[in-house]
Amino acid sequence: MARYGKKAGSKVKRAMHERKKGTLRSGRSGRKVKSKKQAIAIGLSEARRSGAKVPKKKKTGRKKK
Repeated sequence: MARYGKKAGSKVKRAMHERKKGTLRSGRSGRKVKSKKQAIAIGLSEARRSGAKVPKKKKTGRKKK
């Protein structure tokens, strides 16, 4: 079974194209996005907000000693 829906794929595709053109900007700071990883993250977060099928973010907790 697919982990990501079609809508999620299209959002990531759009973000990657924007990054390539140099028009993709990050949230609060509004800086230009240069890395592929950040472009993918932006696409997936937009997909999550729009209700697309995207797996939940992994929770990061403190390491146990």
